[in-house]
Amino acid sequence: MATATIPAPPAPPASPGPAVNWLFVDLNSYFASVEQEDRPELRNRPVAVVPMVTDTTVCLAASYEAKALGIKTGTTVRDARNLCPEIIFVEARHQLYVEYHHRIIAAVESVLPVSAVLSIDEMACRLIGRERPLLSAMALGLKVKQAIRDLAGSSLRCSVGLAPNRYLAKIASDMEKPDGLVALPPDILHDALSTLTLRDLPGIGARTEKRLNDKGLTSMAQFLSLDRDEAASLWGSVWGERLWHWLRGEDFEMAETEHSKSLSHQHVLAPELRTHDGAWAVAHKLLHKAAMRMRKEGLWASRISVSLAFVQDGKMPRSSTFGPTRSEGWSADLRITECQDNPTLIHALAKLWATRPTDPKHQQPFFVSVVLGDLVPDALHTLTLFDSEDGGTQRNRLAHTMDTLNHKYGLSTLAPASMLTALKSAPTRISFHTVPDLF
Repeated sequence: MATATIPAPPAPPASPGPAVNWLFVDLNSYFASVEQEDRPELRNRPVAVVPMVTDTTVCLAASYEAKALGIKTGTTVRDARNLCPEIIFVEARHQLYVEYHHRIIAAVESVLPVSAVLSIDEMACRLIGRERPLLSAMALGLKVKQAIRDLAGSSLRCSVGLAPNRYLAKIASDMEKPDGLVALPPDILHDALSTLTLRDLPGIGARTEKRLNDKGLTSMAQFLSLDRDEAASLWGSVWGERLWHWLRGEDFEMAETEHSKSLSHQHVLAPELRTHDGAWAVAHKLLHKAAMRMRKEGLWASRISVSLAFVQDGKMPRSSTFGPTRSEGWSADLRITECQDNPTLIHALAKLWATRPTDPKHQQPFFVSVVLGDLVPDALHTLTLFDSEDGGTQRNRLAHTMDTLNHKYGLSTLAPASMLTALKSAPTRISFHTVPDLF
């Protein structure tokens, strides 16, 4: 009897290999690179972007030619000139940087949709389907880099990071600069992270690192060996638990209820404004700007603080590159009923201002900062019994109307008279964490 031959089962499909979910784009030396793109004579030369060309201010950004000589963000103009007498200082042109920012987004989106804009020089793209396998993702990273050069500017370079989640993709983008392309797929994740320091993790600065060191955590290897509960306990907050999950490749984002806890603006006063009246006008303008931002984000302030630093014996304190510490100046804060409107905030600022020192040693302020703190989102705002009786509703409507006009026609279209002295001072600046509207 003939025996039937049973066909062999089909071979399983070849494994597609490791996959990633996110592509992170980080522009290199962004402000300086934009200046070099816009002004060809600056290319291949040491360049530092500064708020103003004075020895006491600091570099906002440095070109890679300047970085090679030890000049970086936060280096004072005086020190930068000592390190490199040939350095070229360029006053920041923030509107130009926002214009290039939008060109870069368009260039990236010619390859992939941008899922999140994280700052003026950072954005992230979520990968789906056939984009996720590592080789495909690497090819897309190369296409993004080329698109930025072709469509935004030939002098612009970026580092691209690929990883299972956005946090790890950000880490990968920092691992090779400038012009890098680094992937952290799941199969190498633990070994690759073990080579980093705690400071290499976004969100861990000098203070957090010291606090962790004091608790006995000094290396990434130690942190990776912790279990979830130990990580949460070490940080004393949910942040430690989030990091524990992210560093293991889990892909989730922060809850939508996350919001800024404070908004602040600060300014180094021009010499002609280094008086109490000049500082008050600038403080008023800083409050005006912070309040507009707060209302746009749907937040309410329940605390306000103001800080001043003074010229002492003809010198300005230099212990911090981004402003004096609390011990070098004066500061005060005040709890207030949750509010959004300018009159209430101005009244609170005036109460704080009245407590500032005015003795002979404190006659020349050079630095002012205003902070709106303990912010509460609209959804959690608590109405008071007096909102409708004390004019609060009408004040909020007026504030939102003023904001609409100022956004359309310029920051100072409608402004309190007390800040007229400082209309051209404290202009809109770009931090590395936000892309501001240019009023």
